[in-house]
Amino acid sequence: MMHRERIFAVLNRKVPDRLPREIKLTDPLWETFHRVTGAEDVAEHFDLEVREVFFRPPQEMGDFHPYYPHGLPLLINQPGWEIGEWGVGQTPGSLLHFTHIESPMVNLTDVDELKCYPFPDLAKPERHQHLEAEVAAHHARDLFVVGFMEWTIFEIAWHMRGMDNLFADMAFNEAFAEYLLEQICERRCFMARRYAEAGVDMIRIGDDLGTQRAMLVSPGLYRQWLKPYHARVIAAARAVRPDIHVSYHSDGNCWDMIPDLIEIGVTVLNPVQPECLDIAAVKREFGRDLVFWGGIGTQTTMPFASPEVVYDTVQRTIDTLGPAGYFPCPTHVLEPEVPWDNVLAYLKAVEDYALTPA
Repeated sequence: MMHRERIFAVLNRKVPDRLPREIKLTDPLWETFHRVTGAEDVAEHFDLEVREVFFRPPQEMGDFHPYYPHGLPLLINQPGWEIGEWGVGQTPGSLLHFTHIESPMVNLTDVDELKCYPFPDLAKPERHQHLEAEVAAHHARDLFVVGFMEWTIFEIAWHMRGMDNLFADMAFNEAFAEYLLEQICERRCFMARRYAEAGVDMIRIGDDLGTQRAMLVSPGLYRQWLKPYHARVIAAARAVRPDIHVSYHSDGNCWDMIPDLIEIGVTVLNPVQPECLDIAAVKREFGRDLVFWGGIGTQTTMPFASPEVVYDTVQRTIDTLGPAGYFPCPTHVLEPEVPWDNVLAYLKAVEDYALTPA
């Protein structure tokens, strides 16, 4: 099978010639990869099947100074300070992507203030006019293409507003919460449409809504405040391409929302975190409706097991979640503490798994 054919077989719950693979590395682990292999591109070196495409960053940023009245000049002078197109600031944390979020909307109180906020303009042609050519170039090499837009609704909203403030808005300042979520959703719907028009094979949306033990929000709160927006984003893509696959990402124990995700049209669940979910129960309960993408623990197996245990765990996980309808890969970007031999053990375990193609 060719690359795209292999993944479409997985998405259609058929058994391919071999299972696909995916890894993403933090910078320190990429340096190890580069030192060991001499290569620059992980996906190219290991002949991985998936490539992601993105909207380009804005050529001009909005003016967010009024939203940091006592702190922006000070923050700008801190090493590693960054501010994104939504106005969310980040200062370095203790390790890599574990950063401290600076929320620009913490002092806003009413919708009139929100109407003055410089939300990003994703419709400018320079943000997305490259997508068709980029997707076509990947397809010409028979690569499976994913349009990426995680932090779809909830995560970017609480980054902008502050999580405690956003939850308070949902309870006591509903007009504010509705306006904020609507502004984000309109932009995500545009992205979903453009990805579908450009010909991506799947869109990847998601908001982390699970903690290590349970949902971060109640099912009722999810259904009232977030599910309708997720549904609109999916519908925007499906209005262009009714058969497009939709992956939803939520770390943690998101069991309570899985039926809702199926209802709104999600076809792929990621990352199916084994430290938080009973993966056998997930497969048993939802395997008729969802394909699973992930399943290999990055909190436990990848950093702390021996290569032999990694190999055996990967093969057992394929037995549990697959082999049909399962894309085996680590549940998160691989952190610096993951031994390189464990990365190779994961790749070999997937490659070696014995399949009987359909």
